[in-house]
Amino acid sequence: MSENRRRILDMLAEGKVSVNEAERLLAAMGESTGDTGFSTAGETAKDERKYLRVVVEPNPDAGPGAEQHRVNIRVPMALIRAGVKLTSLIPSNATTKINEELHKSGVDFDVSNIKPENLNELVDAMKDLEIDVQGGQEGKVRVYFE
Repeated sequence: MSENRRRILDMLAEGKVSVNEAERLLAAMGESTGDTGFSTAGETAKDERKYLRVVVEPNPDAGPGAEQHRVNIRVPMALIRAGVKLTSLIPSNATTKINEELHKSGVDFDVSNIKPENLNELVDAMKDLEIDVQGGQEGKVRVYFE
């Protein structure tokens, strides 16, 4: 048993945290309460996608004086998974405020619906998403997993 897991269980035994809070902390650490030794929910051994890539390629048809930008972003999937796991630690009152602000901005989304087990579904659904930016001198934006 890891030291962090033992501390969380001790806090639970002392009444410093509730059962739900202890489960959220364990989930955020990537440890299941079942102690099975298998990977945490949402992660599979066969998942070989390591990075989310966002590439902006300049428009080859733009004139020689056109301002061209090339962007190449590579975000490790481990960072994205950690961020998703950390959403379980957001207190319910903060989640309510976040959802209200999102709604005010026209985004109809509930932050409490972000679950680690849904991340692979999203990745699978986005297999190879390409977005062509339409207009003057813009190029092509490509979002994909590798």
